[in-house]
Amino acid sequence: MRAALFLTCVNDTLYPGTGRAVVNLLSRLGVEVDFPMGQTCCGQAHYNTGYRHQAEPLARHFAEVFAEYDAIVTPSGSCGAMVRELYPRMGERARAEGRGEGLAAALAPVVHKTYELTEFLVDVLGVTDVGAWFPHTVTYHPTCHGLRSLGLGDRPRRLLEAVRGLELVELPGAEECCGFGGTFAVKNSDVSAAMGTDKVRNAESTGAGVLCAADNSCLMHLGGTMTRLRTSLRPVHLAEILASTEEEPLS
Repeated sequence: MRAALFLTCVNDTLYPGTGRAVVNLLSRLGVEVDFPMGQTCCGQAHYNTGYRHQAEPLARHFAEVFAEYDAIVTPSGSCGAMVRELYPRMGERARAEGRGEGLAAALAPVVHKTYELTEFLVDVLGVTDVGAWFPHTVTYHPTCHGLRSLGLGDRPRRLLEAVRGLELVELPGAEECCGFGGTFAVKNSDVSAAMGTDKVRNAESTGAGVLCAADNSCLMHLGGTMTRLRTSLRPVHLAEILASTEEEPLS
């Protein structure tokens, strides 16, 4: 199978190690992974801020760049949800506004072959034990887009439970938002900070040393909160845990 890594803007700019982890993990599982150099923003930031027409050229470009691949894999529930949930809405809106079928037809081919990483591992490759080794106590935060938009369910937990050496502990209030929400964190900073504090304090109460999630945008917010609270917790993306082995431990 030939899969493309859709890295996303946040990961490309701030967390390239997550992208390397995805490539290492999928290559270990026998997947031929490519990184299309033409990829740019999927348009989520524009769409969610109200600039919906301005997001359309970015969506068209995404569809062109990733058209040739069997699967498109992303380590981001939020950007995965943009393609899967909101690209069809963009096409319908264009149709309703009398701008024809062009946008919907252009975007349709990539919608159903775009997968968040844990979906791809469990549903497409049919694996939960990926050969990982991570001897730490971990608690898992299911991010909003993965939980509510993509319906990832227990896939991330099943993958974590199969990691050798890892002790997974339940996070109180796990399904509560961490407070990031993209521009919500900027426009409603006090509320966002309070929500982030609640999430980190709940994670601290578990005794875990690592707070894991499948979205670096949320982990960025929580990591900043951890720094301000001077906690010993550290934020780690799920892909980096799954890519870690005894021979190549997570640094």
